[in-house]
Amino acid sequence: MITVLVVEDEPLIAEAHQAYLARLQGFSVAAVVHTARDAMRAASEAAATETPIDLVLLDIGLPDANGIALASALSGLRPTPDIIAITSERDLEMVRAAVGHGALAYLLKPFTFAAFRDRLERYRRFRAALPAGTDAASQVEVDRALAELRVGADRTTAPKGAAAQTNDEIARVVRDATAGTDHPDGITADEAARQVGVSRVTAWRYLERLADEGTVRRATDYGRAGRPKTRYVWR
Repeated sequence: MITVLVVEDEPLIAEAHQAYLARLQGFSVAAVVHTARDAMRAASEAAATETPIDLVLLDIGLPDANGIALASALSGLRPTPDIIAITSERDLEMVRAAVGHGALAYLLKPFTFAAFRDRLERYRRFRAALPAGTDAASQVEVDRALAELRVGADRTTAPKGAAAQTNDEIARVVRDATAGTDHPDGITADEAARQVGVSRVTAWRYLERLADEGTVRRATDYGRAGRPKTRYVWR
């Protein structure tokens, strides 16, 4: 079992990460914390036990410290936990800094459960390919393990028959609409289509996929007249 420490300052997002992990086999949540100080304390205490933290899902934008600094501090623990950086920060310099301080992968918010599952399952395969306490048999074995972490250009995290970019754009407009004041109760396929610049049928298809995987939820809006509409709310 891979023990995971969730470090995320927004409680709702932290709950989402925890819910996503519960849907994956082979992972267990050791703790959920919202600050760098609590993260370091939790990881340090776990390192002194028989069940240290294996993986940290690390939000870069923490209220009391930069996530990069926390990643550097975590690298001093023995055993050292692995890190997957999760953030809305799109600055390439920040991405390089996160990788330079030990992040094995990088997830940009907002992301779907499919993207989350892909990164975590790749990490699980990487960990299985290079088990702790053993020596690599060859360069090929090391290369094969590292390849598990890479997302190839021909392999996207979108569902079969879907474009990854459109999938992300649809997910983003639902998240932004739900968080905003214009559509706090979610967004319809028509509204999503207008914002993304696709047909209503295309928007509906992607929204249904997101709902089926649990990234958004469906809500029925009966309105004042006519047939009820389905609204999609970010979880």
